[in-house]
Amino acid sequence: MKQLLDKYKILTLVLAGVAGGVASLGGYMVFASNQSTTIEAKQNASGQLARYSSLNAVPSFDFTGVSEIANPAVVHIKSTISGGNAMGEGNRQQQMPMDPFEFFRGGPGMEFQQQGPRQASGSGVILSDDGFIVTNNHVIDGATKIEVVLNDKRTYVAELVGTDPNTDIALLRIGEKGLPFLKLGNSDQVKVGQWVVAVGNPFNLNSTVTLGIVSAMGRNIDLLRSKGNKYAIENFIQTDAAINPGNSGGALVNTAGELVGINTAIASETGSYAGYGFAVPVNLVKKVVNDIMKYGKVQRALLGVSIQEISQELADAQGLKDLKGVYVAEVIENGAGEKAGIKKGDVILKVAGTEVNTSSRLQEEVGKYRPGDKVVITVRRKSAVMDIEATLLDADGKAKLEVAENEVIDAYLGMKMDNITREEKLALGVKSGVKVTALDKGLFKDAGIPVGFVITHINNEPVYSAKGASSLLKLLSGAIAIEGYTLDKKERVFAVKLPR
Repeated sequence: MKQLLDKYKILTLVLAGVAGGVASLGGYMVFASNQSTTIEAKQNASGQLARYSSLNAVPSFDFTGVSEIANPAVVHIKSTISGGNAMGEGNRQQQMPMDPFEFFRGGPGMEFQQQGPRQASGSGVILSDDGFIVTNNHVIDGATKIEVVLNDKRTYVAELVGTDPNTDIALLRIGEKGLPFLKLGNSDQVKVGQWVVAVGNPFNLNSTVTLGIVSAMGRNIDLLRSKGNKYAIENFIQTDAAINPGNSGGALVNTAGELVGINTAIASETGSYAGYGFAVPVNLVKKVVNDIMKYGKVQRALLGVSIQEISQELADAQGLKDLKGVYVAEVIENGAGEKAGIKKGDVILKVAGTEVNTSSRLQEEVGKYRPGDKVVITVRRKSAVMDIEATLLDADGKAKLEVAENEVIDAYLGMKMDNITREEKLALGVKSGVKVTALDKGLFKDAGIPVGFVITHINNEPVYSAKGASSLLKLLSGAIAIEGYTLDKKERVFAVKLPR
C-alpha cells in the first residue's frame, strides 16, 4: 500500500465523488453531531429495517441477502449540461490524458467529443422512502436537467436540493413515495479487514455488485483541495472492492446491508479499476445531507489552527515526546483555537475524548460539530497534558449558523419565502418553517394564504428552508395541503391545487 501511495504522482486519482484533504483547520468544513438527524428520523419513521441486524449475521461468503437489500436502493443518474462538448459513445482515444472529473461522466469507450449538451452519468443512493437521493456533486455539477432511473427502470426528473463541493456530495429529490432505501450504518464502527460490498448502477444497466474488504481508514489523497475547494475534507474508507466507471455516487455497504460510504474515487493509471477504491464515510455524508435539509446549505466551522502530522523528523526537530497526536503548526489570529488558549507547538491528542493521530482523523472529529458548538481539545504542551474547551467559529469569526438565501417561487405560484429566525421558532413553538414574505397574483394568493404565514409542513412533509420548500413544491402536483401558523399564531391548513 505504501508503494501505491508513494507513486501518487504517476497515478490518476479518478473521481467518483471525492472529499479533498485539508492541511488547515482554519477554514474547515464542519459536520454536526445532532443525534436527531432529519434523514435518520425519516428512516426510522418509515419502519423499514435491514434484513440483517449485525455485521456477523450474514452467512459466510453468501452476499445474496446484502445484494437484495442494496440493489433496489441504488439508482442511475443522468445529467444534461448545456454547452461545451458532450461525452458520446465512440472509439476510445487511448493517447489522450483523462481529466479525473470527466472519467465518471463517460467511461471507457465513451471519450470522443461531440458538440452540443454534455451528458454526465453516475449512480446514487436512495436515503428515504419519500425520494431523497445522495450522489456525487461532480455527477450533477452544472446540470440543467437531472434524471433518476430506478432499478426497476422507472424514470423521474429530479430536483437538486443542495450541493457541497467540499465533500463532493449532492442531495436530490424525486416526487415519489414508498421507495426502497438503504439504512444508514455507522462508519465510525468500520474496521480494517471487514467485508464490504460496492453497489453501483452504471450506464443505466441495473445495479452491479462487487465484493472486497476495507483495506484502510482515514485515507487522504488531497484531490478536491487541488481543484480549488479551500475547505475540502478528505477521510476516505479505502477498499479493494472494484469501483468502476459509472459507480460514482454508488453505495458501499456492510454485511448487514447498511450504507457505510458513498463510492467516490479510484487510484488508477488507466481510468479503470486497478486495485483500490475510496468512499466518503457515511457519517460525513449524513451530516452534509442533514445540513442541506435543515438549513439549505452545509454549516462550516473553524477551529483556527493549521496542523501537521508528526513524523520522526518533526518529533526530533521539535523535541516531541513521541509520535502520537497532531502538531499545531500555526494558530490563526482571533480564531477559535487562539481564543480557547491553543498555542503554536501544542500537540492535539484528542477531540472530545477521541484520539487523533492523523490530520484526516482530526478533521473527521472536529467535523462532527457546527459553529457555536463547544468541544474539548486535549493537548500536550511540553510535558503537560491539558483539556481546553474551544467554541468553534464560522468563516466570519462568529459562533452562528448560516442559512440559505431567500428564494422566490415562480410567478405562477406568486409568492416569496424566507427562512424563519430562531426567535420566530421559539415564539411559535416549532422546530422549523419558512415565512411567506410577499404575494402576487397566483395560486397561493388565490388559496387565501396571507403574507407572514409560516409554513411548517407541505403535504405532511416538514419544511426546513425556503430552498427546500421550493424544491418540494416543484415536485408536487394536484391538490396539496399547506400547514402552518398565521401572524396571530393560529394554526391553519390551506388547500392549493397545483398544475399536473
